[in-house]
Amino acid sequence: MILTTKAQRLAIKRIYMRGADSTRALTYRQFRATAQPTFGCDGAIVLPWAGMWLCIERDGYTHS
Repeated sequence: MILTTKAQRLAIKRIYMRGADSTRALTYRQFRATAQPTFGCDGAIVLPWAGMWLCIERDGYTHS
């Protein structure tokens, strides 16, 4: 599991909670473990969700 900020963890939790049943097949910790680091993006992480990649900035701002 990669290091994340509290804001990033809250954003991951929001994404997990609004997920479909296929996302809920994983536990929250398993879902959080799918997050991957980025290079040159100041600590942002990416997370595969609903057929796309979501980028979560250090302050929790999430975009695709």
